[in-house]
Amino acid sequence: MRFDLTDMRLFLTVVECGSLTQGARATHLALASVSERIAGMERALGAPLLERNRRGVRATAAGEALVRHARSILGQVEQMRGELRTYATGLKGRIRLLSNTAALAAFLPPQLSRFLAAYPDLSIDLEERPSSDIVQALAEGRADLGIVADITDLASLQTHLIVQDQLVVVASRSHRAASQASVAFADILDEAFVGLADTALETHLAERASRLGRQLYYRIHMRSIEHVGMLVEAGIGISILSAATAKTLRRRSLAILPLSEPWAARRLHLCARDFAALTPHASLLAQQLIDGAEQWLRAASAST
Repeated sequence: MRFDLTDMRLFLTVVECGSLTQGARATHLALASVSERIAGMERALGAPLLERNRRGVRATAAGEALVRHARSILGQVEQMRGELRTYATGLKGRIRLLSNTAALAAFLPPQLSRFLAAYPDLSIDLEERPSSDIVQALAEGRADLGIVADITDLASLQTHLIVQDQLVVVASRSHRAASQASVAFADILDEAFVGLADTALETHLAERASRLGRQLYYRIHMRSIEHVGMLVEAGIGISILSAATAKTLRRRSLAILPLSEPWAARRLHLCARDFAALTPHASLLAQQLIDGAEQWLRAASAST
């Protein structure tokens, strides 16, 4: 069985388009050529890869297996090309790091500053993503490392606990709960909420509300934590955020109150598909983050 990279890219395109015709158009090949290439792959494999119907095509069980392997192989090829390109531009290593909002707000900036200062030949591609997206990207080999909250299923990854966090309610100083030491989740479910674009957290809160036979009412979702603070300060609604994220809001007219439920204590994990298989420079960053976690926790405790 011999498939080349062009065959795999072509097959993925056809599956994603759901049509031989659309796949041929997307790859700028003749329809007959596309059909012949896929037929050749099926002959080499000895099993059909596509089911054809009136609305197009879809992958068979063998085709789905090929999709998974092709994505992994092509992802590794792109990673190799990217790393080799960094040598051509004078860089000696590039690390792909994904982070959820909570870690990016407080934990990561000082850690990355120290790491990049210590290793001037290394660079980091940093992207903020919801925890659920990060887990999927790591499992598919599209990133080296990720930091996620434990409200996401981490069974497919290797993990290191690096940060403990707390969910808090952010409200204006004029809000009825502003003078309380903590807030019960059930007591604020009738409030209007200002949401932050964090899919994993929102899903977690919705699940907790459903257990009480309730649901959250979001007046608006914002992508920027500063904009969330601005709307909460204006009395548009309240918000539930991680404590690490909320600490970046330095507005005097905001009250930040911990949720009183035990489930509101979250843990953030550094994750990889396989720490032993990381590139040497990604391993250096992983060790920096693991070593820096204890120091960060001490500093966070001292400031509270």
